Formats: sequence, C-alpha cells, structure tokens
Amino acid sequence: MTEEKRDSNKRLQEFIRKALKATIKGVLFYGIYFVLSMFLAPVPEIVPGFQQMIEVFVMVYIFLMIIGELTAGTIFHHFFNGTKALFVILYLVFSLNGGIVGTTVQNVNLIIDLRLFLAVAMLLGLLGFAKSVLQAINFLNEKTEHVHF
Repeated sequence: MTEEKRDSNKRLQEFIRKALKATIKGVLFYGIYFVLSMFLAPVPEIVPGFQQMIEVFVMVYIFLMIIGELTAGTIFHHFFNGTKALFVILYLVFSLNGGIVGTTVQNVNLIIDLRLFLAVAMLLGLLGFAKSVLQAINFLNEKTEHVHF
C-alpha cells in the first residue's frame, strides 16, 4: 500500500511541476503579446479585424502550448508540438489571404504583397513540424530500446 501511495504522490508532484511550467510559459507568452499589442495599437485602425485575428491566434497557440507542456514525456507532447507548427502555417495562410493583403484607406486602394514573408514563415513552420516528427520518432525509438533491454 505504501508503494502505491509513493507512486501516486510522485505522479501528482510530476503533474504539478508540469502544470506550473505550463502556467509560467502561458503567462510569459501572454505578457509578450500584451506588450507587443501596445506597440501595434494604431494598426487595428488601418486594418479592420486585425485585433481579433491576433487574439484568436494567441489564444489557440497558448492552449496548444499548455496542453503540450502537460503531456510532456509522452508521445502526445510531440503530437501537440506538430499541431502547433501546422496551426501557425495554416493560420498565416488563411489570415494573409495567400500573401496578398489589400485594404482601402479613404479613397486609396492599398495592396501589399507578403508572399515572400509568407513563404519564409511557412518554411520555418515546416521546419518546426519536421523537428516534432523527428522527436516523436526518437521518443518511440527510445521507448522500444527500454522495453527490450
């Protein structure tokens, strides 16, 4: 009975450590967003819907980051890291309309070509996705080595 109690206490301590780490990361990420949003305050006046777009991105990204931290030490950690990388790629593609962003200010039509930025961001996202896939393969490889030896 004491062995089971020690194991449950150890698992509880591990979960509390993971939850604390996830909370700290989430708060830091939100703090960075809050500081940067003060610098970008005039942008929502020019680009309608910009504030909502950024807030949705930050909420989903923080959620995936917290879930990823809570599942650290499992295969799901790598799954959520890959999901986070794919989310960044897809969100950029959809929010930037494929790289061509246009708006009308008074009587002037303003069109900005962001395809180069989008391509670089997508490549960085794919690099993050490949990293999480390779980490998942390495994780599974280490698990099978421990089982056999």
